[in-house]
Amino acid sequence: MRGAGDQGENRGRGEIQGPLDEQARLSALLEDSAEDLYERAPCGYLSTLPDGRIVRINTTLLDWLGYERGDLVGRRHFSDLLTVGGRLYHETHFAPLLRMQGEVKGIALELKAADGSRLPVMVTSTVKGGDDGQPMLIRTTVLDARDRRAYEIELLRARKEADLERDRLKDLNTTLQKTLLPPELVNVPGLEVSAHYHVASVDEVGGDFYDLFPLAAGTWGLFLGDVCGKGAAAAAVTSLARYTLRAAAVYDSDPAAVLANLNTVLNHEYNGTDPRFCTVVFGLLTPDEDRGGFHITLASGGHPPAILMRSDGTAVFLHTPGGQLIGVLADADIATTSVHLAPGDTLLLHTDGLTEAHTAATGGKRYGDDALLDFCHDLAPTTASAVIDAIRDLLDTFGAGVDDDTAVLAIHVLRSPSEERK
Repeated sequence: MRGAGDQGENRGRGEIQGPLDEQARLSALLEDSAEDLYERAPCGYLSTLPDGRIVRINTTLLDWLGYERGDLVGRRHFSDLLTVGGRLYHETHFAPLLRMQGEVKGIALELKAADGSRLPVMVTSTVKGGDDGQPMLIRTTVLDARDRRAYEIELLRARKEADLERDRLKDLNTTLQKTLLPPELVNVPGLEVSAHYHVASVDEVGGDFYDLFPLAAGTWGLFLGDVCGKGAAAAAVTSLARYTLRAAAVYDSDPAAVLANLNTVLNHEYNGTDPRFCTVVFGLLTPDEDRGGFHITLASGGHPPAILMRSDGTAVFLHTPGGQLIGVLADADIATTSVHLAPGDTLLLHTDGLTEAHTAATGGKRYGDDALLDFCHDLAPTTASAVIDAIRDLLDTFGAGVDDDTAVLAIHVLRSPSEERK
């Protein structure tokens, strides 16, 4: 009969013996033969003579390809396992590089299986030389790249879909942008009118807009504005602003009243957590029967000042100080100014995409209001089409420095035939 001491001793031995048994089992697992490690490796192994004839191949690669060992060893060359394109690449690139460098790593190829299917693989080969330094054997490791190829194909498919979606979005943006601009400016007797819209990015719809349209007999309305932001949300505000301005002008053509109506609409529509606003200049044109030319009253809600290029070669800002952004406050301050446009005068309206463009001439700084005024002064006297063409060329010189859409609208008071002859 064993005592408590014997039992304690056995328990002590058991506590020591357990880890020893686990170590023994682990050692047994690690004592695989080199042959088994070669044959059952998780990758393919292949050995060929320098001429490419197969002299050894492991079971893993045979299973992948569906061949018997006797089908390949001593009977086939490595290039025989390649597709037509792979064989051509092997002969023109792979084999020459291997002879020259002694090793080629991570080359993507396709192997032909016994059933005719293709196996995408990544191949690494090294040359084993003899005592005399001459190549004796080429050892090749073959990794199954089917999952990688499937990933690449899926990535390519997703990229193609993204490209198609981007093209569709461009078409949609272009179409949407066209709907927000007048198809053609109306013909006003005694005026030459020209406009241009410069798109900064084809991926996003801008918020600039302009129009010129008839009101009561002998009067015309014009406006140019810039909505805060880009994209669909800005496009919705642009559409609302454009049609509100036209409708408000029919109801009451006074420029300050027109902008006040737009301010009320935008403030009521976008007074929540996502406020929307814009800058706008609205003008009312009427022929000046006494002095000739036209009389124009401009109302501005926070918009850059128009530039008047006189027939005498001068150029000045038509400032409307104090005009506030449209849509921010329930009762915005609307600033107005009136001026006589004599024959030969040209009036330019623009959005701030022009003056805020970065230019190489200024070391990447903004182009600025003063530079634009100097530019217009050099053009004066000019016509509507001439100033718009000049600004179009100017924007092109800025290149990628124009990071916001730009709209420009110019009106030129025509001279009478008798004045042109003077």
